Amino acid sequence: MPLHLYHLIAFLISAIVVLWSTPVVKTIGLKSGHVDRPNERKVHREPMVRLGGVSIFIGTVSALIIVYFLGGFNNLPLQEQGSLWGVILGGIGFFAIGLADDLFNLSPILRLFMQVAVSAFVWYMGVRIEFLSIPFDNGLVHMGWLSLPITVLWLTGMPNAINWIDGLDGLAAGVSGIAAVVMLIVTLFMDQPAAALIAAALAGGALGFLRYNFNPAQIFMGDGGAYFMGFTLAGVGTIGLVKSTAVTAVLLPYLILAVPILDMSAVIIARLRHGKSPFLADKRHLHHRLLEAGIPQRLTVLFIYALTLWVGSLALAFSGIPSGAAYATGATLLLAYAGWQVWRKTRVPR
Repeated sequence: MPLHLYHLIAFLISAIVVLWSTPVVKTIGLKSGHVDRPNERKVHREPMVRLGGVSIFIGTVSALIIVYFLGGFNNLPLQEQGSLWGVILGGIGFFAIGLADDLFNLSPILRLFMQVAVSAFVWYMGVRIEFLSIPFDNGLVHMGWLSLPITVLWLTGMPNAINWIDGLDGLAAGVSGIAAVVMLIVTLFMDQPAAALIAAALAGGALGFLRYNFNPAQIFMGDGGAYFMGFTLAGVGTIGLVKSTAVTAVLLPYLILAVPILDMSAVIIARLRHGKSPFLADKRHLHHRLLEAGIPQRLTVLFIYALTLWVGSLALAFSGIPSGAAYATGATLLLAYAGWQVWRKTRVPR
C-alpha cells in the first residue's frame, strides 16, 4: 500500500471514531456529573460535559494503532519509529494529566511538575530540539546540553497554550485542527512520514470533534483534550520539522502555532506586569478582548481561525511548497475580510 494512503486512513479513522464516540462520552459525562459549571469568567451559561478530550484521544490513538497493524509503520526508519512512539507515549501522558485535572481538579504546581516529568521522559526517548536558528542569519546553533530544558519548555508550553485558548466553543479544536492540517502538508512535503501520520490522525480527531464543539457547543474537550492536542502538535513539530537542519524548517512549527504561542506569552507578561501569578486565570486572552469589544462569539472564533490559517499559509510559503505564495495570498484576503467584519461590529453602537 502506498505510504501516503496510510495518512488518509489515519485521518478518516480518527474522524469517524470521534464522531461516533463523542455522544457516548457526553452521555457518560452527564450521568457521572463531570460538567463545567458557569462562573463569572466562563462564557457558557449552562453546565457542559468537559470530557470530550476522551473522544479526541481515543480517535487519534486508535487510528495510529490500526495503521500500525495495517503495516503503516513498516517502511519507516527505526529512528523515526522511535520518535513516533515517543510522541504517542508523551501524548498519552499529557492526556492522563489533563483527564486527572478534569476529574479531580489538580493544583497548577502538581500539573506542571507532572508535565515536566513527561516531557523529560519524551526527550530521553529521542523527541528533542537539537537546533535553533539565528534570526536574520542562515546559521543554526546546536543546543548541546540546553536541548533538554528547551525541549521541555516547548513540549510543556504548547499544551498549556492550547488549554488557555480553550475559552470559546470550537476555538481550541479548530485552531488545533488547522495547525495539524498545515503540519500534515508540510511534513509530507519535507518527506517526514512518521510526523505526518500523527498530524493526520490528530487533524481528523480535532476536526471531527468540531461537529459537537462548534458554537453552540454540545460538549467541551476539557484539559485532557487540550493537553493532548497541544503536546501532540508540539511533538509533531519537533520530530518532523525541528529535527531538520534547514533553517526554514526549524522555524516552521513556531510560525504554524504562532497564535496560541503569542496569546499565552502576552497574557503571562500582562499578569506579571500587574504583579499577579502567571497561573491565575483572568480575561486577558485575545478571545476575551474581542468579546469585550462587542464581537459575537462565532465571529470571534472565525476571526481567530482566519488568523491561524494565515500564519499557517505563511509557513507553507516559507517551506517552498509549490503555489505556497498563492495559498498565502488567499489566506491574507480571507483574514482581511474577517478583520473587516470584526471592525464593522466594533462600529455598531451597543
